[in-house]
Amino acid sequence: MSLDSVNTFIGTQHDGNTFPGAAMPFGMAQSSPIGSHYSGWRYDDPVIRGFGHFFLSGAGCAEQGGLVSILPTTGAVGPGFDQQRYASPYIHDGEVGTPGYYRVRLTGYGGITVECTATTRVGVERFTFPANGPWNVLVNVGQANAKEPVRASGIRVVDDRTLSGSVVAKAFCGGRPYRTYFTTTFDRPFTGFGTWAGPVAMPGWREAAGGIGLRGAWVTFGDAGDNRITAYTAISHVDYAGAERNLAAEVRAGDRLLTFDELRDRARDAWRAELSTVDIPTATDDDRAVFFTALYHALLQPLTGNDVDGRYLGFDNRVHRADGWTYYEYWSLWDTYRTHNQLLALLRPARSRDFARSVLAIHEQGGWLPRWAYANQETNTMTGDPVTPFLVDLWRFGALAGRERQAYEALRQNATGVPPAESPFEGRAGNPTYLAKGFVQYDPLFKLLRLKGHDADPRHGGSATFEYALADFALSMMADGLGHAEDAEALRRRARNYRNLWDTGVGEHGFTGFPRPRRASGRWYRPLFRRYSPQASRGFHEGTAWQYQWLAQHDVPGLVDLMGGTDEALRRLDYFFAYPDLVADPARTVREKWVVGAYSYYNQSRYNPDNEPDLHAPWMYALIGQPWKTSAVVRAAQTLFVNAPNGVTGNDDLGTMSAWYLFSALGVYPAVPGTGRFVLHAPRFPRATLHLANGAELVISAPAADPPRLQYIRSMTVDGEPWNRPWIDYSRLSAGATLEFDLTDDPAEATFATAPATIQP
Repeated sequence: MSLDSVNTFIGTQHDGNTFPGAAMPFGMAQSSPIGSHYSGWRYDDPVIRGFGHFFLSGAGCAEQGGLVSILPTTGAVGPGFDQQRYASPYIHDGEVGTPGYYRVRLTGYGGITVECTATTRVGVERFTFPANGPWNVLVNVGQANAKEPVRASGIRVVDDRTLSGSVVAKAFCGGRPYRTYFTTTFDRPFTGFGTWAGPVAMPGWREAAGGIGLRGAWVTFGDAGDNRITAYTAISHVDYAGAERNLAAEVRAGDRLLTFDELRDRARDAWRAELSTVDIPTATDDDRAVFFTALYHALLQPLTGNDVDGRYLGFDNRVHRADGWTYYEYWSLWDTYRTHNQLLALLRPARSRDFARSVLAIHEQGGWLPRWAYANQETNTMTGDPVTPFLVDLWRFGALAGRERQAYEALRQNATGVPPAESPFEGRAGNPTYLAKGFVQYDPLFKLLRLKGHDADPRHGGSATFEYALADFALSMMADGLGHAEDAEALRRRARNYRNLWDTGVGEHGFTGFPRPRRASGRWYRPLFRRYSPQASRGFHEGTAWQYQWLAQHDVPGLVDLMGGTDEALRRLDYFFAYPDLVADPARTVREKWVVGAYSYYNQSRYNPDNEPDLHAPWMYALIGQPWKTSAVVRAAQTLFVNAPNGVTGNDDLGTMSAWYLFSALGVYPAVPGTGRFVLHAPRFPRATLHLANGAELVISAPAADPPRLQYIRSMTVDGEPWNRPWIDYSRLSAGATLEFDLTDDPAEATFATAPATIQP
């Protein structure tokens, strides 16, 4: 495939929070511009403050990287050493963002072209300066992305080519400080240097270290010879020696440094191999850009965590070694368990085995399973129990082979206990009331002064109950498969606990019966001075009862009964998606009736494609018996993904939204965790071929597919045999198969899979 089909600027505006710079697949280090936004850089930023070497793609909290910021300048150094003061304007004209390569023209300092590439653990920049020097490079360790507090930093001049140091920054979403070590080397000697501490310049000083404050070093090059200078920055979470070994292993060949062009070509070759997993030969240029950029974003994370020698810093703050496998880190599980995990299990089964092993290593070292693990710490960001469906799906997909018992015991501990006070893990903090009474209590003041990080489940007891019940269902599947019949039965009963929050007395917009939080006493939550509304914010995390009511996809018959029967459930879905308006004008409806804003979670009664809680909701139509409406809603939602900087809906959340788009375009979706089954809908493209790791091919053919139109499945075959179930099993897909879809524009002809069918194995 052509790497030009990827546009790394997609998602860099309107809170997609992606970064445009260079990275390797699942790389530890990156090289990308820093602007004024907490995620790094936005397309409309007027200046570039530097080029950092650590970023997350699509995360929603502040405190997320931009470490070891490097910027080329000309002329005298100083007097100011704040990156907001020395930042350079730039132009988009000639800017390039493709996999493994980024280029931009700085218009300050006489005009400097910056090119970026990366290896797995090294970020690399090439600076083309104006003809006349002197030329400088500033390495700022006291500042990073906006809203990323640097708690301590140090830098020293090692020799006439090399700098070394460390940065202690605060982890994501209010986490604890953590240390990143680095070494930066240049492809030619510098002729002068200095350091700074606060606003004070220290020419000729070799070292600067301390706590909070401006800190860094500059190096100066004479104007003799080539005006192009290359900088190589390796990072490690273990120690200085780790950063040095990473640099030596990845950018040196014997006694010489590999050139920028050599490293760029290697990065592009790596991406070409990764992205060639899927062929969509008949798509338009814009469709190809949206699809392959989504695939690119999905393959950026989780991040490699170990150095080239296998060492990594574990959750016990000790150094461990991954021998013969790769340790990965940065686990946004509340997001990724819904789409991203299943995509990588299908496309990258070997990596998924290492993903599973990495998460289990967290349990081995920290004593409990994570929810949002950042570097070597648990941030306790978000709520619910996402690690359970995450690991159970990996079990379904074969990624836990040989570790099933270890995983089950860790998951059972998580599902039945609460971490002790001295543990940094919050775990299922709502378990005491959930296990005793069948619901997580709503207590907005829970652990007001003793919170272990960003959040805790009882603060969002309504949504946490739904999340726990879904996780219990998934774990019941694993318990059954491993022969734990008694556990399986108990978990199946608990999977119905969401019903305990169904208040039949609540009505809104012509519908009766909605989820409602309960206090620890069992009484319904009652707002002061007003009636309870399912559109309100209390008790549900980043969503409303309107959105969370659908998070019972594991118990569709029970949910339908609560809603008053099939007709009422379908009528409620029609309202939720504004279905009559959607059929009349899909693009306008999704932008006017659904999308309110990336962080406007509350006071809504419609589908919110900007966030995770109801991502699966379009497939509820298929599970209830109207699959043609699933196809219509999904095709309408795809209009939110465009080949432009604002082309991601909401935060991309470490590839979650990108994976949603990929599944939606392919015609299969993992709607029910733990089942290993994918719900079917109309594919976007006439043909897509997935080249699987086992050598087999998954071919998805829909000759009549036409993306601008709403289309529905008339009928389909699997390997030439008629197929009339609304789902297909992972085992069938992963072995290689041919799915042939016969599409129609007329919903009256969409008779595929309209009979009720259970998705549970």
